[in-house]
Amino acid sequence: MEELMREIKQFNAERDWDKFHSPENLAKSIAIESGELLECFQWDSENYDKEEVCEELADVFNYCIQMAMKLNVNPEEIILKKLEKTKKKYPVEKVKGVSTKYSKL
Repeated sequence: MEELMREIKQFNAERDWDKFHSPENLAKSIAIESGELLECFQWDSENYDKEEVCEELADVFNYCIQMAMKLNVNPEEIILKKLEKTKKKYPVEKVKGVSTKYSKL
């Protein structure tokens, strides 16, 4: 993850783009790119272009990593912290095999 973050930081520095990457702009970019990812499945969810999906997924990851860097948080740490919280909301014995929202368990 650290190498990836260094690569992204260098890419942005070489282009002088960091000045455009406020948390608000990055959040907008994440939403826009996730919409483009969803668009890959718009009319046919079974026959999609995997390469196109991967490119859009990479864009979403890229902006998420940039947001973490801008907020000075470790992506791995915040993901694991949230996963622990989610495990408590969705205990295996109550949710295995079902997609019910935690508030309706």
